[in-house]
Amino acid sequence: MSETPTSETPTVPKRDRRSTGHETSPSAVFWRYWAAATVSSAGTAVTALALPLVALSVLDATALQAALLAAAGQISWLLLSLPAGVIAQRLPLRRLQVTLDLVRFAAVGSLPLAWWLDRLSYPHLFLAALTTGAATVLFDIGNSTFLPAIVPERQLAARNSLMSGTHAVTETGGPSGGGLLVQAAGPVGALLVDAASYLLSAALLRTLPERRPATRTGDGVGRLIREGWTYVTRHPVMLPCMLWATATNFVCAALVALTPLYLVREAGLTPAQLGLVLAMDGVGGLAGAAVAVRLTRRFGTARGLVVTALAGGAAALLAPLTTTAADAYWFALGNAGFAFGVAIGSITTRTYRQTASPPELLSRVMATVRFVSWGAQPLGALTAGLLATYVGTHAALWAVCAAAVLPPLYLLTFPAGRRRDFE
Repeated sequence: MSETPTSETPTVPKRDRRSTGHETSPSAVFWRYWAAATVSSAGTAVTALALPLVALSVLDATALQAALLAAAGQISWLLLSLPAGVIAQRLPLRRLQVTLDLVRFAAVGSLPLAWWLDRLSYPHLFLAALTTGAATVLFDIGNSTFLPAIVPERQLAARNSLMSGTHAVTETGGPSGGGLLVQAAGPVGALLVDAASYLLSAALLRTLPERRPATRTGDGVGRLIREGWTYVTRHPVMLPCMLWATATNFVCAALVALTPLYLVREAGLTPAQLGLVLAMDGVGGLAGAAVAVRLTRRFGTARGLVVTALAGGAAALLAPLTTTAADAYWFALGNAGFAFGVAIGSITTRTYRQTASPPELLSRVMATVRFVSWGAQPLGALTAGLLATYVGTHAALWAVCAAAVLPPLYLLTFPAGRRRDFE
């Protein structure tokens, strides 16, 4: 999904190579980093399925409570993204990442323990979602500067490509594997596996060399944030692209919030079937990533984004055709088609930011875009919950899927969206 939790590792031309020990070959360091990121990402994909299932099946949550839970996991993108860009510049990266993994381990791991003690409650689940969401914001933005600090510049493009492909695979396999895990061990047991994944990630990251990105001294946090904000909001291409991503993420979050609620309670899918349907998001994203560069080279970056986003929005209208487990393929096809268009748009706009931004502003440009575009996610989840509560889950799903065609149409209202290429 566009500017959603994907593996973004922007290039930074000049990096601080100072270390505090643990010196090994760059290749060995990278593979440990890759293993940690992969384990953590797969575990997070399991939680994305298990957490709402705990709310729905163990705590018998209402539609609004399920939506609020989804919003709790995403609200930190709105609250923390801007300062997180500065925090990631000023703190030792390895120590920061290890600490955040341990925080997520404690938050997720507390849920199976509370269930075992017969003390699990909705407020506890909500607090765990808030905590893991906040830690994930800091972790992901820190990750955007960690890879360039440990990989030689000549290898960075190839390593970026591998990380993006790996993320698409975990997005594909995580939900389906999570569905089977939930089927076998229950949603609470799946959370225990996810907690272990964060602990393993922390152990792997602990073996990496420490890196502190170079920062200017004497600049206040507010000034650094304002520089990134001003650059993006005054840019003729980055501003409309950010607004497209914001509208897209609103729809994505609303769809994510409705999916388990609709498919489990209305269509009657089992957890394993739900996982397979959710995995189609990763299949569509992987297909979009595979053709994004060739497609935009042939048709243009702006034109390619608009056309594929419109096609993806139209495909999303297939999802509400599912009414039972027997015709869940409609939801799977709609999910994959929508993700295909979103992935192409996300890759296209992210690449433009990486190449057009001044190196010294890149991390703050990324943080600004995430603050606005990812900050729309809790609003989308909350809106979906309110719609489901007052008009019904199926009607809410139709409304959200119909809205999927609006973001590219909105982009066309800007001159940058009507060109062949972003310039």
